[in-house]
This record gives sequence, C-alpha cells and structure tokens, in this order.
Amino acid sequence: MRGILIAVAVIILLLIVATMTGFINLTGRGGDMPEVKVEGGALPTVDADVGDVDVGTKNETIQVPTIDVDTAKTDAGEDKDK
Repeated sequence: MRGILIAVAVIILLLIVATMTGFINLTGRGGDMPEVKVEGGALPTVDADVGDVDVGTKNETIQVPTIDVDTAKTDAGEDKDK
C-alpha cells in the first residue's frame, strides 16, 4: 500500500514538473457555441375518448362471521411428560 502511494506521488510530481517546464502544454483554443434557430411549429392535437366514471357512496349491510375461541387450561405435569 505504501509503495502504491509513493508511486502515485512521484507520477503527480513528474506531471507538475513537465507542465511547468513546457514539456506538456495544456492550453486550448476558445470555441463558439453553435447557433440554433427555431421558427414556427405548433403543438400536436390529441383527441382522447375516455370512459365516464361515477363515484358515489351507498350504505350496505355485510354479514361478518363470528369466531369463538376456547382456551384450554393445561397442567404443568402434562408438559413435563412430553
């Protein structure tokens, strides 16, 4: 790991020295943005046939099932025998 860090540091130093001495030239030319012209045109027309939804409420009686739960009492002796 230490060797990799030293190698990266040496490479960075070499790039800095090469740029400072002019060996690597990092200058560029300025450019112009392209000109874009938009003329005329219209939005597309869309005809959509959609369904009609009526939302409302009504009272309804619903039969709900009943549940009977019987709890069984177990003796402490029964659990030890199993």
